[in-house]
Amino acid sequence: MSHHETSSAPTRSILITGCSSGIGYHAAHALSARGWRVFATCRSEADCARLTGEGLESLRLDYTDTPSIRDTMDTILSRTGGTLDAVFNNGAYAIPGATEDLPTDALRAIFETNVFGWHELIRTVLPVMRAQGGGRIVQNSSVLGLAALRWRGAYVATKFAIEGLSDVLRLEMHGTGIHICLIEPGPITSRIRQNSIQHFETWIDWETSPRAAQYRDNMLGRLYDKQAPDVFELPPDAVTRRLIHALEARRPKPRYYVTAPTHILATARRILPTAALDWILRKL
Repeated sequence: MSHHETSSAPTRSILITGCSSGIGYHAAHALSARGWRVFATCRSEADCARLTGEGLESLRLDYTDTPSIRDTMDTILSRTGGTLDAVFNNGAYAIPGATEDLPTDALRAIFETNVFGWHELIRTVLPVMRAQGGGRIVQNSSVLGLAALRWRGAYVATKFAIEGLSDVLRLEMHGTGIHICLIEPGPITSRIRQNSIQHFETWIDWETSPRAAQYRDNMLGRLYDKQAPDVFELPPDAVTRRLIHALEARRPKPRYYVTAPTHILATARRILPTAALDWILRKL
C-alpha cells in the first residue's frame, strides 16, 4: 500500500513524543504546517484530546508503558499503510537534586522514561524503516549530554546515555538509509523546570541532606521561583529549525547544537583539560 496522498508529492510522516508543551508541541504544529503528517504523542489522554482539538493527530504514548508504544505504532502503521518516515524522541523529565540525595530507585525510574523508552520505540520502528529503505531518527538530547552541571545528576546521566546509544546506533546504521541525529539544546523556553518540581518532591528528602543549607540558599529558589528567562534562553522554534534540517536535508548532520551555551561548552570540552572545564562548570 502506498502512503502517498492524492497529490503527486508523497506526504512524509513523523511520530513525535512529548508533545504536550515546549519543544514537542512547537515541532508538531510547525511540521504539520509544513505538510508533514504528524503523529503527536503525549503521556496523558487529556493532553491528547487538547492536541486533537487543535487539529493534530494525537495518540497516547507513555515510554514506561510498553503496550502503549506497541499500540501507538500499530495505529500509526494502520493509518499510513505500513510506513513511518521519522521519529523525534523528545519526551523526558528531570529530577533536580544532589546525586548523593538521589535514591537509586529514582535513577531507575528516570532511565525508564528518558532512555529505555526511547530505545524501545527505536527498536519498534527500525524494522519499518529497514523495510521501506530508510528513515530518520532524531534524538532530543541536551547540552547536559555534553557537560555536567551540579544538581542535575539524574538528567545528565540519562542524556550522556542517549548520546552514547545514538553514537553507536549511527555507526551501526551506516549504509541502511536510516539516519540518526542528535539535537543538543541549551536553555529553551519549556515547562521542564515546573514539571520537575513533582519529581523533586517525590524523591529528594532535602531537609535531612548534609546539603540542606545549599538547597535552602541556592537550589530551592531556582526551582520554585518563576525567574526571568535565562540570558541565553531561546524559544522552541530554535530547536524546530534544526529538527527540520535533520529531517529534510539530504545529508543531515550527526549533531545539531542549539543556543550559545551548547556551542561554548562543546568547544570547551574539546579543548580544555578536565580540571579547567570543572572550574567553569562549578561557576554555573
